[in-house]
This record gives sequence, structure tokens and C-alpha cells, in this order.
Amino acid sequence: DPLSCLVELSVVRSEHGVWCRSLLSDYKEACREAVVGAWERPLRTSVYVTLLGGAWACFCTKPDRLSFDDALLKCSNQLGLLSPWIRSGISDVHVQSLVKLRNEGRLRHASLGLLSVVYYADYDPDAMLYEAQCSNLSVPWREIPQRVLDIGFAGNWWILDSKMKDYDVNEDEFKHLPAHMQVMSPPSVEEVERNEKLHRESWLPVSVKDKGDKN
Repeated sequence: DPLSCLVELSVVRSEHGVWCRSLLSDYKEACREAVVGAWERPLRTSVYVTLLGGAWACFCTKPDRLSFDDALLKCSNQLGLLSPWIRSGISDVHVQSLVKLRNEGRLRHASLGLLSVVYYADYDPDAMLYEAQCSNLSVPWREIPQRVLDIGFAGNWWILDSKMKDYDVNEDEFKHLPAHMQVMSPPSVEEVERNEKLHRESWLPVSVKDKGDKN
């Protein structure tokens, strides 16, 4: 019957209208409570907003696998411009090991929300080996912490950056020095002032006094 169909359709539309109005009313009340709560507790709101903003910034600046390859290539080029007698042994060994794993196809990248990790696997995924193709023999998640090579956070790869600190200083050259000479400490204020005074005095003209004959 057409009339009964129209009645049922109007009932359904009225039910949907009531549901939509109820949903909008709930959202309106939730927004009002959020605004009132933020007005009454500004310090807590500021902390929440700061944490959410920081989490969002970390998520947006999280480095990916391509950025790690670029950073690794940059570090390798920087070390390649130095003589083996000058470059740091720590930096060279770390970068060369990463380059070797990358060339073997054993580096893996995993995104963990706010940060990224790079770890190593046992085989190249393109290798036609049973151990490399079988999913049951892949690296289990519980072993990843022991295989992590670097951590990417806030746009930086922290372990690679720390290994490249003073990459142009060969620590082996200073092993024969005494212990107190192997540690460098910033000069004190008195030493800086004394050095500046000596530097200024070095630019002064030399005065020569004539010695006359005494009669």
C-alpha cells in the first residue's frame, strides 16, 4: 500500500532526525564542558595542549628510511674526505659497519609512532634462500631491541649523530700522552684575560732606550 509506505518512511525519517538532534546536542554539551573546563583550569589545559602539540610535532618530524640513507651517505662522504690517520676510529667503524649492512640489504626500518628505529636482519629479503623467504623465520619482535642500530626522533638519528661527534679527531694519536694531557678542559677567566693581555702586548712597538755616555 503506498500510503503505508509513506507512513513508514516518515517514521524512519523522524527517528533519524531525533537521533541526529540528540547527537548534535551531545557534541554541543561536550564542547561547552571542554571550554568551561579550560577556562576554569588554564594550567592543566596548557599542559595538555603542550603535550599534544609536542606529540604532533614529533610525529610530523619523525625521520623515515630515506632520511637515514641520506644521513649515512653524508657521514660516509665526510669521512672519505679525511685521511685514515686523521678520522676518528669510532666514527669510521660505526659508519663502515652500517654501509656494509646497507649494501647487503640487511637494514630494516620500523615506525613506532613518535619515533623510528633502524635494525638489522640476518638476510636480504630478495635473497632466494629458504631462511630469507620463510615468514616464520623472520626477526621476531622480541629480538628487535637487541638489533637496533639507530633511533630516529625529532628529525635526527641520534646514535649516528653521537658517533660522528669529533669525527675529524683520531683518538689513537693521543694514547701515548699522559692522562692529564688527554683531557681538555675550558680555560678559566684568569687564563683568558692573561692570554688576551699577552696578545695585546705582542702588537705594541718595541721601544729602544739610548744609553748616553756619562761624563
